Amino acid sequence: MLDGLLALLPAELAALIRALPASVLNGLEEIRVRQDRPLEIGHAGGFAYVTPAGTVTTDPAGGWRPDAGLCARLLERITNHSLYAMEEELRRGYVTVAGGHRIGLAGRTVLEGGAVRGLRDIGAFNIRIARETRGASARLLPHIADRVRRSVLSTLIVAPPQQGKTTMLRDIIRSVSYGDWPMPEARSWPARKVGVVDERSEIAACVRGVPAFDVGPRTDVLDACPKAEGMMMLLRSMSPELLAVDEIGRPEDAEAIREAAHAGVPVIATAHANDLEDARGRTTIRRLIDEGAFAAVVELRRRGADIAFRVVRPGPAAREPTRKAGGAGAC
Repeated sequence: MLDGLLALLPAELAALIRALPASVLNGLEEIRVRQDRPLEIGHAGGFAYVTPAGTVTTDPAGGWRPDAGLCARLLERITNHSLYAMEEELRRGYVTVAGGHRIGLAGRTVLEGGAVRGLRDIGAFNIRIARETRGASARLLPHIADRVRRSVLSTLIVAPPQQGKTTMLRDIIRSVSYGDWPMPEARSWPARKVGVVDERSEIAACVRGVPAFDVGPRTDVLDACPKAEGMMMLLRSMSPELLAVDEIGRPEDAEAIREAAHAGVPVIATAHANDLEDARGRTTIRRLIDEGAFAAVVELRRRGADIAFRVVRPGPAAREPTRKAGGAGAC
């Protein structure tokens, strides 16, 4: 999928990225392009600046500096030469491109009635690289399995950015959809129908409605659809046995999760938070947890190439010990 992303970049930028050492390129997570400032990358070893020779340095003075012309060409490429057609994406501050890669944007905001209507004079791009990591959820699934219903429990996955939330969520979806249960006692469990609301096109990375990532044979995806509306649409039309959504937090998201609970459909969701206590600081999520909408909360942390997790049972139950699960990718 990295080749497809590089083909989208202006030639001189793509050439610099391709020239990076293999050890850096294989762990590449972010490419940060800022007009007239040094090109920065994030990778498994931390962050660095890219020199004009395609090497890395920690000295910003040695970094290659993209100019206004390159930034303009990059914007044209990621918006397919039509800023008007991408007006909604620009208002939200990011564009998702084929492969599930999300490109954050910064510049001068355009206001209308005190609300952000869009962006102009865009001079900063954060290209976040999506990767598919099969088996990432294999060690987690036994801890969130519903052994009565032979499925999974409603679970909230929390972590700060780039800790593996979407990677973990995607692999749970794939495993459940295939019936790829990692527990010996679950060998006879069936594959389940999964409904995915992929508001930012990062989970399944759909291209013209077809997932670019393997999310399983029994998975239905609503791409670029608001989470709350999408969950209700899937409940009404696709009879899912599991719903999956990324980055909840709005009151309408909570109401849709409640409706799913009333219908007996578990939900796997993610949220930005350091841990359970941090998540409880957000009123909408705290109410869901207090209402028992989630039977488990999973706290994630990157540990080098691995994702470490801690399963928390909301209420008086003690925490389980930290465990490791599979290799991590960008979330």
